Amino acid sequence: MKLKGITVAAALTVISSLALACSASTTSEEDLTGYVNVKIGSGGHGHVFVGASVPFGAVQLGPTSIPQTWDWCSGYHDSDQTVIGFSHTHLSGTGIGDLFDVTLMPVTGEVTYARGVEDDQNSGLWSYADRTKEVAKPGYYSVPLTRYGITAEMTATSHVGLSRYTFPASDEAAVVVDLQNGGCWDLAYDTDIQIVDNKTIKGYRFSRGWAKNQKVFFYAEFSEPFESFDVIPVKEESVDGKTLAVKYGRANYNTAADTRIMVKVALSPVSEENAKKNLEAELPGWDFEAVANSASTAWNNELSKVKVSSADEDTKTVFYTALYHTMIVPSEFSDVDGSYRGADGEVHPSPGHASYTTFSLWDTYRAQMPLMTVLHPDREEAMVNTMINIYKEQGRLPVWHLMANETDCMVGNPGIIAVADAVVKGFGGIDKDMAWTALKNTAMCDDRGQDLRKEYGFIPSDLYNQSVACDMEYAIADAAVAAAADYLGKKEDASYYTERSHSYRHYMDKETLQARGRLSDGSWRTPFSPYHSAHEVTDYCEGTAWQYTWLAPHDYEGLVDFYGSKDIFIERLDSLFVADSHLEGDNVSSDITGLIGQYVHGNEPSHHIIYFYTVAGQPWKTSDLVRRVYSEFYQNNPEGLAGNEDAGQMSAWYVLSSLGFYEMEPASTRFWFGAPIFEEADVKVPGGVFKIMAKGLDATNKYIQEVYLNGKKLDRGYVEYSEIMAGGKLVFKMGDTPAVWY
Repeated sequence: MKLKGITVAAALTVISSLALACSASTTSEEDLTGYVNVKIGSGGHGHVFVGASVPFGAVQLGPTSIPQTWDWCSGYHDSDQTVIGFSHTHLSGTGIGDLFDVTLMPVTGEVTYARGVEDDQNSGLWSYADRTKEVAKPGYYSVPLTRYGITAEMTATSHVGLSRYTFPASDEAAVVVDLQNGGCWDLAYDTDIQIVDNKTIKGYRFSRGWAKNQKVFFYAEFSEPFESFDVIPVKEESVDGKTLAVKYGRANYNTAADTRIMVKVALSPVSEENAKKNLEAELPGWDFEAVANSASTAWNNELSKVKVSSADEDTKTVFYTALYHTMIVPSEFSDVDGSYRGADGEVHPSPGHASYTTFSLWDTYRAQMPLMTVLHPDREEAMVNTMINIYKEQGRLPVWHLMANETDCMVGNPGIIAVADAVVKGFGGIDKDMAWTALKNTAMCDDRGQDLRKEYGFIPSDLYNQSVACDMEYAIADAAVAAAADYLGKKEDASYYTERSHSYRHYMDKETLQARGRLSDGSWRTPFSPYHSAHEVTDYCEGTAWQYTWLAPHDYEGLVDFYGSKDIFIERLDSLFVADSHLEGDNVSSDITGLIGQYVHGNEPSHHIIYFYTVAGQPWKTSDLVRRVYSEFYQNNPEGLAGNEDAGQMSAWYVLSSLGFYEMEPASTRFWFGAPIFEEADVKVPGGVFKIMAKGLDATNKYIQEVYLNGKKLDRGYVEYSEIMAGGKLVFKMGDTPAVWY
C-alpha cells in the first residue's frame, strides 16, 4: 500500500515552494535576511557553515560532503557537489574540522552504508547535489539529491533540526540515520539507536577528535510511521587498534510520487531524556513553514540590531552577511532546563543562565567578543559566566573549548582576555570576585610554557615551540589581567601584571628591528629572516616576524620606545605595508593570506595593526588601509573572505570597522576611529539607539575631519564603550584631505 504523504501541489514550482518556506516578510524593508549571502566564504579558505540554524543555536543542520580535508572543515565547500547526508552539528570558519553529529540521508533502494568515494557512486550512500537549484538562507536550506530524485529541505530551532524530504515513487524509500561518519578529525567510537515506537527513535553518538570526548544525545520523531526500522551495526578498526561500536539506522517507507516525510531531531549534551524535553519544548508540531519563518524572524531580529544605509547593494550584502557570520557560534550547550555537561565531564544543573560552547578565543577575543559586548550584552554575560564555570570545572579559563572539552588549540591565554574585557566594561551579572580568582589563577598556571616564562622572564625559543607567539599572547593576557585589577582597585596586582605584560620586549631585536626568537642563553635565534614561515614548527604561530613584531596592542608606548621615537615607529609601520609579500620556507603556513605587503588580514595577529596609525596621530593612514581591506578582502562571492572565518572573527572585524571604530586594545573600553563606510548606521543598545553618521561621505570625502558626540566636538581618536551603550549620536564630518582632529 502506498503511503499517503503530503504531496507538492503540481501548480507550484520548486522555486516558489522554497520561497514560501523561507520568506518571513519579503516585502518588508525590515527583512534584513534578504541581504545575507550565506555562500560568502564557502569557497577559498573561508570554511563557513552553509545550512540552517538560528542565532547561537545548538543545532547547525546542513550538508556534509565526502572530503575530510582542510577546506572542508565546515563539511561544505563551494567547489564540491557531493553530499553524504545532512548533519546536525557543524563548525563555521575553523581551521580544524570536527562534529558532524547525527547525519540524516534520504535514499531510495539499497545502499552501501559508508561515506564512500567520489569515483564510485556505489561505494557509499552519497549523492551529488544539484547546486543550480540550491536555496540557502538564514534559517533554511534546500537542495535536490540527483542520485535519488529527492529534494531535501531543512530548518531549525535552537536544539532541534527539522528536515523535510520530498520523495519520488519508490518501494524502497528510506531515511538513513548515519552515526558513523563525522568529518575531518572526528571519529565515532560508540553509538546507539533505540526504537521507541513506529515514529520515534532515540540514541547517542560519542566521538573523539579535536575535542577528545564528545557526547551528543538525540531524540527523533518522524512525521509518518515507518513500515520498518533497521538497526545496522558496523564494526570498524580504529587507528589505535580498538574496535569501535558504530551503528546506522534505516527508516523504511513505500512512497507515492511527491510524498513528503519530515524528521525532527533534538540534541542534548546531557541525555536522551533531555533531548526529548528539548523537542517537546521547542518543536511540538509539524508546521515546516512556521518553523522556517520563525527561524528567519529570529535572524532578522538579531540583524536588525544594526541598520545601515547604503546605495551599494553589495556593500549591504557584505555587511549583513558578516553580521550573520558573527552569530553562528558560540553555540548553546545547555538544555531547555538549563542543565549542561561541564568541562569535568559531569552533568550540572542550571546555573541560572544559558551555557555555551565553541569558544575559538584566540581568534574571537580580538573583535567578535567585543562586538558581543555591544550587540548582545545579555549573551555576552552568559558566555563569560560559562567561561568562569569552565574555570571551576577544569582549573583554568578556556583556551579553545569545544563540546565540554579543552582542545588547548592555539597559543596564549585568550579566555583571560574575554573575561577581563567584560569586567572592565562593568557587566553587572558577573561575580567579579570569582572572575578575578579565575583571571589570576589562570595567569599563574605553569602549563603550556608559562613555567619557562616565569623562570626566564620570557619563553626561550630553544626550549619551547612557537615561543615568540606564545609569550606575546601571554603578554596581552597579562595586560588584560592588569586592566581588570585596576578596575577592581587592586593596584599592586595591576602593577605586577603590567610589568609582566612587557615580557614580549625580550624578543625585540634592535639590529633587525623585528620580533625574533631568543634562546635560553640570551642569544638570538639564527639564521633569521622575517619572511620565513614554517607551519606549526617555528617561533611564531601562523605568521612571521613581520606580523608578530606588532603583536603588542596593549603597549603602544613600549613599541614607540623600542624604535626610539613616534616618527621612526610610523616609518617602520609604513614598511610593513610596502614590504615584498613573498614568503620563504618549505612549509609555509596556509593561514598567511590576504596580504598587503607583509600585513596579513587573513589571520588574526594582524587585525589590530592598522589602527596603530590612529593611536599614533595619523588616522588618514588607518582610513586608507581599512578601505583597501574592505574592497580587497570582503566581497560578495563564495571566495569573498581572505582567510578562515574563524568563528566570526573575520566578519566581526568588518562589522566594527565599517561602523567607523575598532577595539584595538584587548580588555579596553576604547574603540579607536578608522573609516566609516555607511552614511548612516543605527545600533540598538541598552540606552536606546546609537546613531552613527558620516556626513559628506563619498569616494572622495573619505577622511574624517571632525568628530562630534551628542553635539560636542571630540578631541580624541576614540569613543568609549559606555558612550556607545548609552545611546546618542556620533557624527563624523568627512572631507577629501587627510586631517587630525585630536
